[in-house]
Amino acid sequence: MFWDGVARRNAGSGEGGEPMIVNAVPEREQRSRLKIGLALGGGAARGWSHIGVIRALHEAGIVPDVIAGCSIGAVVGGCYAAGKLDELETFARSLTKRRVMGLLDFHIGAGLISGGRLQRLLEHDLEDRMIESLPMKFCTISTELMSGHEIWLTRGPLVRAIRASYALPGVFDPVMVDGRWLMDGALVNPIPITAARALEADLVICVNLNGEIRIRGTVIQNFEAKATDEIDIEDALSEPRRWGIFSPGRPARRPQADAPGLATVMVDAFNIMQDRIARSRLAGDPPDIMISPKLAKMGLFEFHRAEESIALGRFAAERAVPEILDLIRDSQLV
Repeated sequence: MFWDGVARRNAGSGEGGEPMIVNAVPEREQRSRLKIGLALGGGAARGWSHIGVIRALHEAGIVPDVIAGCSIGAVVGGCYAAGKLDELETFARSLTKRRVMGLLDFHIGAGLISGGRLQRLLEHDLEDRMIESLPMKFCTISTELMSGHEIWLTRGPLVRAIRASYALPGVFDPVMVDGRWLMDGALVNPIPITAARALEADLVICVNLNGEIRIRGTVIQNFEAKATDEIDIEDALSEPRRWGIFSPGRPARRPQADAPGLATVMVDAFNIMQDRIARSRLAGDPPDIMISPKLAKMGLFEFHRAEESIALGRFAAERAVPEILDLIRDSQLV
């Protein structure tokens, strides 16, 4: 049954709007030591930094008991949980621009890419692994088409759950799971801290791939200056006529620049949306520790820059290790 091992969060409805887990992973015996959860956020190519984060944590003796992954976080988290992180890292480091293009099987469908080639790559290493057979608790986050429900996949085929989590609308075809079409979980929960806590993690470490990216609330163009000049909304509203706003009979001059293409519009729109949702979710359910690699200069689809991304993830995690170890010690003394 679809609902076995699936949790659904119906935003804005239900009792208290809380997630409801139906027959998720069976309860296990409580262990004396602290259970550590790792929430891996979405962010496309920036997600290779998750590999560096996991490497640094392992070297410090910080091994998660729970992993919740969204989008690229589901890919890295699933491979790690299945003991295939080495293979994934080798693959990521081997990518070039040409090879990335070769993996994209374009077609006319619900998305621009069917995803079949990527699925076969995942199946090569993960084969027919089931989520419930993994040595640690694991779940992926997806969004149900039409209803917008947040879906937590905690059982069933691992590859299918991963694919459903990274099915970016308009880019990848949605994935059918027991009669329901699922797409990218970043539409509802880019950093699944809530899911990690629901799977019994005592201390949750999250990796925010967009933490360094600050999208300004509102910017109004100063049409008297160069096209690159921007001002804050407060300044503009205090002196509207100075900036050419609300001036009758004075048409605004548009900057001389080429109009953005479809890919640029889609990527920027998704980036803005993900940033806004992530901020809201982090405010409502903050992690115990947040790791934010400095990835602002890395494009969402620059998968060929894995070496740089992994290094940035490692560096950010190494800086967070002392604080994480202090938290673990303090929690064990309570």
